[in-house]
Amino acid sequence: MSRRTLLKTGVAGGAALLAAHWLYTRSTVQSVADTRFVALAPDARAIVAAIVPVLLDGALPTGGAAVAALDAVVIGVDVAIGGLPPAARKELDQLFSLLAFAPTRSLVAGVWSPWPEASPAAVADFLAQWRDSRLLLLRSAYAALHQLVMAAWYGNERAWPAIGYPGPPSLAIG
Repeated sequence: MSRRTLLKTGVAGGAALLAAHWLYTRSTVQSVADTRFVALAPDARAIVAAIVPVLLDGALPTGGAAVAALDAVVIGVDVAIGGLPPAARKELDQLFSLLAFAPTRSLVAGVWSPWPEASPAAVADFLAQWRDSRLLLLRSAYAALHQLVMAAWYGNERAWPAIGYPGPPSLAIG
C-alpha cells in the first residue's frame, strides 16, 4: 500500500465517521427528560433494557414483578455509571452511541432491528460474540456491560432473597 493510498483511506474513514456522527445526532429524537436518570440517554436505556433480560436470564422475577425489576436494574446501571470517573463515563457514552446508531449496531453487534424490538436470541448472539471475541476492545466492552448489569441487579434488595443474602448487617451504635 502506498503512502498516498493510506492517506486517502484515512481521510475517507475520518469523513465517514464524521458523517455517521452527524447523521446520528440529527436523527436522535429528543424526548421528555426522565428525571430518574442522570447518566443514561434514552437510547442507552433502551440498549440496557434489551441486554438485562439476557444477562440475568433466570434471575429476574416473572410476571408483573419483571417490569419493575427490569426498570430497577436500568436505574441501577445509570447510578453506577453516574459514579464513574468522567473518562469512563465518556467511553461508555461512546459505546452506547456506537450501539444505538443503526449502521454501526448492525455491523459491529449484528443486531439488525432497533433495541426495543431485538429478539433475546439476537441480543444473546451479540453478547456471546463480544464475550468470545479475539479483539480485546470488544471483550472489554462486553465485560463493562456485564459488570454494570450484575452490580445493578445483585446490589438491589430484590435479588437478595433468591441468593440467600440477608442484607447488610445492622450496626448498633452506642
